[in-house]
Amino acid sequence: MRILLINGPNLNLLGKRQPEIYGNASLWDLENTLKAKFPSVKFEFIQSNHEGALIDALQKGMDGMTDGVIINPGAYAHTSYAIRDAVAALKIPVVEVHITNVHAREEFRHTSVIAPACTGVIAGLGMQGYELAVTFHIDYAGRKGK
Repeated sequence: MRILLINGPNLNLLGKRQPEIYGNASLWDLENTLKAKFPSVKFEFIQSNHEGALIDALQKGMDGMTDGVIINPGAYAHTSYAIRDAVAALKIPVVEVHITNVHAREEFRHTSVIAPACTGVIAGLGMQGYELAVTFHIDYAGRKGK
């Protein structure tokens, strides 16, 4: 099982930026937790503050070397039709993850233009949302016989 995990703008600041909202764990902590909890999964972790870099990363999902994608597009979830189109081009499952409950925050966060192109969305469960997304991908691959 190979999972591409993409984190968008400002997620490199996890643990530093608004810890009362996003918690104290860093992106490094998240990545190491996932590797320890799912040792049979080969992760590729990508974080960028640049829209084009996120699109380039998503297009890697078309190379047949990735079984699924987890993406936290950050604020791009609400604005980036280009990222949405890159997700829609994939033939593998994509799960959009948000650490916070975006529906309980500012109104502009209530709509994701990317979500309709995704297999599923997880929001508001903190870092556990990433773990649930990994579990989904493992189960999905099992149902598909991979």
